[in-house]
Amino acid sequence: MKVDANLIFLVMVFAAVFAAAQAAIGLFTVATQKRKLNARLKVAQRVDGVAAMVMELRKQRGLNAEGKRGERLKWLSALIVASGVPYEPKKWALMSAVAAVAAGGCLAVLGKNLLLFPPVALIVGLGGPIMFLKMKAGARAKALGFQLPQALEIIVRSLEAGHPVPTAISLVGREMPDPIGSEFGMAADEISYGATLQEAIERMSERCQHADVDLFAATVRLQERAGGNLTGLLKLNAHTVRERHKMRLKIKAASSEGRASAMILTSAPFIAIGFIMVTSPSFYGDVIHERFVQIGIAILATWMFIGNLVMRRMIDMRL
Repeated sequence: MKVDANLIFLVMVFAAVFAAAQAAIGLFTVATQKRKLNARLKVAQRVDGVAAMVMELRKQRGLNAEGKRGERLKWLSALIVASGVPYEPKKWALMSAVAAVAAGGCLAVLGKNLLLFPPVALIVGLGGPIMFLKMKAGARAKALGFQLPQALEIIVRSLEAGHPVPTAISLVGREMPDPIGSEFGMAADEISYGATLQEAIERMSERCQHADVDLFAATVRLQERAGGNLTGLLKLNAHTVRERHKMRLKIKAASSEGRASAMILTSAPFIAIGFIMVTSPSFYGDVIHERFVQIGIAILATWMFIGNLVMRRMIDMRL
């Protein structure tokens, strides 16, 4: 049987390219995991002592020296802390201003109307950062709920091995990636700084703003006040968190059709209007100044907004 030399060459080239791609993906994955795992440890390399590290970590999360959120604009302060984004107000203000000016200028030039600049710039400059923080807070909360059972199991195994509770908490901070690693690491640092276990866990609960973390904090508070087997309570806690996570996934699957319908029904009119504006600008441009058309568009927009609220209420299921 004669084998074609070109076929052998192509197979060898494919194998080489496939191996190189696998190696690159593996190196990228390992580097990403290492960077996430050492996010909090980078702070320890820049500062000296536990006290300085605690203050720096609190500053990065937008907290004051006592580890509490700001009193002004509490909802915004809570959103910043929950998002986990490093708190850099000057950088945020500069980026928001640049984005607002760019978006407002582009729409004003494209629409040939300078009156579009102020509202667009205001919406992008103020609404854009808030939406970004909400997205980051949602993604962080999702990751916390997924990682918390693993963190509790690490604590349980450490306690069963005879380690004290602060050592078990610091072990989670060293071994698990962000966001749960940084949260437990900050709790361990605060315990080393002089806070009690209950105080450190309560502050972690305030930072995370997650129902499962609140349940963990309540478990620790109950054990501190009433006593009992902490290992058994944490095992039960981990099981409860896993079951709640499963239930959330079931709810998400059950409401997926409604969410897809909501997105399609909401986006379809805007896509159609955008297509019409590109293909035939005069279709609406010739009548947009008419009072009747303006009132009709306002009524349709209001009706669409009410419909979105109803659909959101129908698919918004919480535990």
